[in-house]
Amino acid sequence: MTPASPGAPAPAPPAATRAWVAILQGGVGSALMFVGSLGIGWIAVASPMVRNRLVIALRAEGVGVTVSTILLTVGALLLIRSWLRLGQRLAAWGPGSLRAVVTAICAWSVPLFIAVPIFSRDVYAYTGQGRLMAEGMNPYTTGISALNNWFALGADPSWAENRTPYGPLFLWLARGVVGLTGAQPDVSVLLFRAVAGAGVALCVVYIPKLAALHGVNGARALWIAAANPLFLISFVASAHNDALMLGLAVAGTYFAATRKPLWGIALVTASIAVKPITVLLLPFIGLLWAGSAAGWGRKAWCWAGTAGFSLALLLLAGLPYGLGLGWTWALLDGTPGYTGYAPSGFGGQLLELAGNAVGLDGAVVGDVFRKVLQAAAVAWAGWLVLRGDPQRVVRRLGLAFAVVVLFSPIIQPWYVLWFIPFLAATGIRDNWQIKSVYVAVSFFVVFGAQDQLSVWNFVSLPVDVSRLAFWVALAGTLYLLVADVHTRRLLFAREPAAPPLPPPLPPR
Repeated sequence: MTPASPGAPAPAPPAATRAWVAILQGGVGSALMFVGSLGIGWIAVASPMVRNRLVIALRAEGVGVTVSTILLTVGALLLIRSWLRLGQRLAAWGPGSLRAVVTAICAWSVPLFIAVPIFSRDVYAYTGQGRLMAEGMNPYTTGISALNNWFALGADPSWAENRTPYGPLFLWLARGVVGLTGAQPDVSVLLFRAVAGAGVALCVVYIPKLAALHGVNGARALWIAAANPLFLISFVASAHNDALMLGLAVAGTYFAATRKPLWGIALVTASIAVKPITVLLLPFIGLLWAGSAAGWGRKAWCWAGTAGFSLALLLLAGLPYGLGLGWTWALLDGTPGYTGYAPSGFGGQLLELAGNAVGLDGAVVGDVFRKVLQAAAVAWAGWLVLRGDPQRVVRRLGLAFAVVVLFSPIIQPWYVLWFIPFLAATGIRDNWQIKSVYVAVSFFVVFGAQDQLSVWNFVSLPVDVSRLAFWVALAGTLYLLVADVHTRRLLFAREPAAPPLPPPLPPR
């Protein structure tokens, strides 16, 4: 495979040897988020934590909720700044930089691992799905509302009637967690975080290895992909199963790229069995198996072999508990609705207004637009499978993943983490490309800090906490953009000239 250009590294600043300063600041930010989570994180009603005196003081009084909101928001902003400053201090990406990045990931993750769930409470739904399995019900046909006392265990009501969109491997894990904890919500959260932590560990190990195959600095790739605060909050604090899905996908891609196709297919299939969206990777795994010099005949044979082996593994995975291929509904029947910040959602809203203004059914116009973008994403991803540099298959994989995510009508904050590791491992330049990552990560962290707040409805508040979080986040963002002499240069400094592409490596 040919390395994609990662961008010419800047000369090492004098502070490059002081990465510990940024690591310490990030640890303080994570600690503030931990304390804030006690007051406005998602605690299950059935949790004994609700009887803890400190938790009561932070959650049952308006002052405690207000302070918790400020701490959580300021902590998130400090974590963003620490991540940006770590990149500046390690700008030369020389010896020792990988160790510094791994140290930062570990140090910033510890407070988040023991925090109350923040930015999402999907982890409580995982416990519900494990309970369905334990009680002999099929999560692909039955929602968690079929369980006694399901709401007291913390799950969002939107999960009440929803079928699970996850694969059989994750349902096995959820069943195992419930079997070990008896569905006790707090211990279950910690075990699901340990499952997510396994995915984080796979990313930490294999992102630098995948980057090395492409001539990209592994420390820089890991800093971009796994040290960023959106990754740590979504995959550690929120314990999303996407962490395990992504870790298995990255590891599988690495093995396929190093001519170990069966291991690659098995690991990517395990990723599909956690969350089916990574089925998108299989055609590219087939291309890696075929090799860069393969003709269409060998490509077709490798695609067929990849699909057949993966399907066989998935059929075997569905035999326990009679799950079968029930997960396929998630690929064929997407979640209705859209998010307003997604290009598809925002563009559809504008067209809906325009359609209504000229006497058309705006809802239909917006819906057609979103469906057209989805079809275009599928076509574009298919083109990337069939066409492109045969020595840059992993880059094409990352771009296909990005297109499918960005053209989707619903973009959850952690969805952008699905493709960033593949692009980071194949080269993100120090120009508009890295600036786009800065903007995306910062936007979704700030958005989550004021969007997902748990406040008991009987608490009298001096000010609306979502509005308070918004203004604190806005002030902090303006500080990073305008007042901070270090971070403001990241967006407004003149872009360096793009280096030439390196020569292709010989075919394998």
